[in-house]
Amino acid sequence: MELNKKWGPYLSDRQWGVVREDYSPKGDAWDYTTHDQARSKAWRWGEEGIGGISDEQQFLCFAPAFWNGRDPILKERLFGLPNSEGNHGEDVKELYYYLDSAPDHRYMRMLYKYPHAAFPYEQLEQENRRRGRQDGEYEILETGIFDENRYFDIFIEYAKSNSNAEILVKITACNRGEDAAELTILPTIWFRNLWAFGLSDKTKPILRQAENGLEIEHPELGGAYILTAFMDNTETPVEWLFCENESNIQRLFGVPNTSPSCKDGINDFITRGHRHALNNTQQGTKAAAVFRSNIPGGGEMVVRLQLSGGGIQSYPFITSGPASKGVSNSHPFTINDFESFFTTKRQETDAFYAKLQQNISDPDLRNIQRQAWSGMLWSKQFYHYHIPRWLHGDPGQPAPPRERLYGRNHDWPHFESAHILSMPDKWEYPWFAAWDLAFHCVVFARLDPEFAKDQLRTLHSETFRRADGSVPAYEWNFNDVNPPVQAWAAWRIFETEKNMHPPTPNGNGDRHFLAELFPALRAAYDWWLSQKDADGNDLFGGGFLGLDNIGVFDRSQPLPDGARLEQADATAWAAFYSLQMLRISLELAKEPLWAEYYQQQAFDFFQHFLQIAYAIGSPDDQRTLWDDADGFFYDTLRMTAGHEDAYFPLKVRSAVGLLPLFAVLTLDERELNELPLFKAQTDAFLTQNPDLASMVSRWHDVNGDKRLLSVLRGHRTKCLLKKMLDPAEFLSDHGVRSLSKFHLENPFEVNWLGQDLSVTYLPAESDSGMFGGNSNWRGPVWMPVNFLLVESLREFHRYYSDDFRVECPVGSGQMLSLAEVADLLSARLLDLFKRDENGKRALHGSETRYAEDPNYKDLLLFYEYFDGDSGRGVGASHQTGWTGLVAELQAYLQKK
Repeated sequence: MELNKKWGPYLSDRQWGVVREDYSPKGDAWDYTTHDQARSKAWRWGEEGIGGISDEQQFLCFAPAFWNGRDPILKERLFGLPNSEGNHGEDVKELYYYLDSAPDHRYMRMLYKYPHAAFPYEQLEQENRRRGRQDGEYEILETGIFDENRYFDIFIEYAKSNSNAEILVKITACNRGEDAAELTILPTIWFRNLWAFGLSDKTKPILRQAENGLEIEHPELGGAYILTAFMDNTETPVEWLFCENESNIQRLFGVPNTSPSCKDGINDFITRGHRHALNNTQQGTKAAAVFRSNIPGGGEMVVRLQLSGGGIQSYPFITSGPASKGVSNSHPFTINDFESFFTTKRQETDAFYAKLQQNISDPDLRNIQRQAWSGMLWSKQFYHYHIPRWLHGDPGQPAPPRERLYGRNHDWPHFESAHILSMPDKWEYPWFAAWDLAFHCVVFARLDPEFAKDQLRTLHSETFRRADGSVPAYEWNFNDVNPPVQAWAAWRIFETEKNMHPPTPNGNGDRHFLAELFPALRAAYDWWLSQKDADGNDLFGGGFLGLDNIGVFDRSQPLPDGARLEQADATAWAAFYSLQMLRISLELAKEPLWAEYYQQQAFDFFQHFLQIAYAIGSPDDQRTLWDDADGFFYDTLRMTAGHEDAYFPLKVRSAVGLLPLFAVLTLDERELNELPLFKAQTDAFLTQNPDLASMVSRWHDVNGDKRLLSVLRGHRTKCLLKKMLDPAEFLSDHGVRSLSKFHLENPFEVNWLGQDLSVTYLPAESDSGMFGGNSNWRGPVWMPVNFLLVESLREFHRYYSDDFRVECPVGSGQMLSLAEVADLLSARLLDLFKRDENGKRALHGSETRYAEDPNYKDLLLFYEYFDGDSGRGVGASHQTGWTGLVAELQAYLQKK
């Protein structure tokens, strides 16, 4: 599939409440810009909409808006609660689903459910504010607003030609209720405001009404565009409304407006009848056509638009009927032409996915995988953030408060982004996160390997990473530390592309991509070694590392009196990183011109790995993170008393203790024999350091033609798996929990600095505000950790084969190979999404309409994590980013 991605779903689902738009003294982003302000504020760094599109630099934006005749405001953006209002952090309170997309967005389809009655903004705010941390979140379906099918299903579809010369838009509103209901659809087009911030010295763009429709001119896009609209199958033009994409500073700050009309002018006219809020000169920088209908029960309303190299046309139809006779354009489409174009693009998209899903016969499984991929593709976003401008302000704008020069991200003055990036969730997390992005790339590698590679290149580019090698973690704190999974992602992209896509001329895959990324990955690795191993003893810290409320206290906060936390997960990540860099080095060493250099690199990582692995599992009782009596790894609190150190293991059975399973690599003996320098260096090193070879790596235990590098020997592997595969501990019906259920009856308790602290198993939302209440959790199933566990089990099996068997589940008497355990975990994770015998999907919890209602039963949400007991989805509801890994799990099972 030839890909052209100039236009795509690059609008954010939420621009308010993000760090980029925050100019407050104390960095209180959630309260500085709000949903209520959003309709009136011209955004500085990006644009938002419902199911919208833009060009790749977001000069011109399009998104539909809706009004049911009852809401106080237009439905131009998705509503949700900020972190300070939700009883478990921020939470979107809308129903929308990403149903389909081709990799280049030649065809896209999403669904938005819009109630007939006034949207329950106040009810959602007040009830969630009333509830405490012990209560569940109050969701929109609980309000009753969708009962008796009193809502519209609004399908938003796009189809475009390979060259982007034609882009068609189709908006279909289906009244699911029995009674007629009013609906106004406003296809809206606007320019991102560059002029007010001094970002362009070119002519200001303009939308103006002309005899044959709407003229669109933007100096960066080139040429003139035309938007023509007709309604009711007549030659009567639709009503066009104009305003300026300028902030309503009178409403926001009580200061007189300098613009004759503002961003919220169309809203004020439609909902309040304020004609003066519009730009009555019939031109502006934001415009919308108005399509009103009283849709009968079970009926539908369809609006059609065409964007072409010469302009945009609009063909609205309240019901099916002949093409409008009044359309005047150099390339007019009849309704048959329009539908034929859509059919072609759907068929091209279907053909692409049919090849990927050729071994899946179950339509439900095909739907799960395709919606997972669709969510990934819809979650791309134009991500604009320029730290120097953000810190110091824009020409002609008020200077930011002085405090921000010493606040969040101030020490990343080189950072600059104007890229299309994959977001974790375009509403709850509409900003990139370094380790989320790595998991996204693993899924994208199967759909669009070039995009996946570009994402890692961008993250490690000179405008993102620091000179010391560190990469920015995420928008709220670039200095935070994310698990170092980028080298693993690079390898997975390389491997997936090599196995799936047409081979390179020499059949060796894209080694140039690995070589291009290698220096930045090496620099980031060296940063980890220098910054996160405080004492140089190969036991690492790093903070919470994404594992939010899993510990007894906030691991990211400094400890008093020189105490230090030596973390099992941070040390395991370092070992894991070493092995991934070793793997990449050995692959690049196969190139004759690079052989000597990369064999030396491989030997460096080999040494580092063995030293880290020895430290984490050393027989020295004082410093090891392994507890032989419990058969588990724990974080250890190291405290200095006088001249001696005391070690206190924090015996919380959590994912922290399972992560050492990730650090495993099986090497092929024949490949090693083709790398004589590496083989000679490793043999000599192990001869001089017999403890490293005998205790940890099993390097001399050659099983057939393979060798094993692992933090764990067979005995310790079985000890960890005994807990991981025990339903009374980590194993749930839907994957591995992040905290052992053992702590439900046996909380871990400690008195720390005079304060009694404890960790108790909770299957989903946490009752602690340790991290500010933002999607905290203790025990749910988390897809990325489960995915890496599955991969690690398969890697162990490559070495041990079927001879190494464990009881799974513990207590069942069933003995499985590690490959069979990996398949069992994969199937349980997939069961989160599959229909059971009653038509229910675990992720939807107790909500029955997803099983019983034909307008819900095929709809899926991809949650941030899942209840450790029931499998109910928890946290961000559209985090297809890493939960989209379920598509990759399914791809592996399908291959088998």
